[in-house]
Amino acid sequence: MVCDNCKKKIGTVATQEVWKSGSRNTVESGGRKLNENKLLSGKSTRYSPYTTKFSKCKVCKGTIHQPGSTYCQGCAYKLGICTMCGVKVLQTKNYRQSSV
Repeated sequence: MVCDNCKKKIGTVATQEVWKSGSRNTVESGGRKLNENKLLSGKSTRYSPYTTKFSKCKVCKGTIHQPGSTYCQGCAYKLGICTMCGVKVLQTKNYRQSSV
């Protein structure tokens, strides 16, 4: 779960999402160019899983694979907080959540 302020920090995918009418990176919406070389037009640093250091979750100390996040998806859902900044997003008082 991500709050409204952190939605713009989430990375985008390189391929088109043609099955969704409101997707961010289709050709019609102007988010992607035709015949674009992603290697040349992308960021100067490419993602490499061997050189990237994954951060740890503040609650369970598990690895987080989304860059910029401080909490893993499971802990963020259980606590009802944003995965990136930790702001309370959802009230989980009346939820029946397991401790597993």
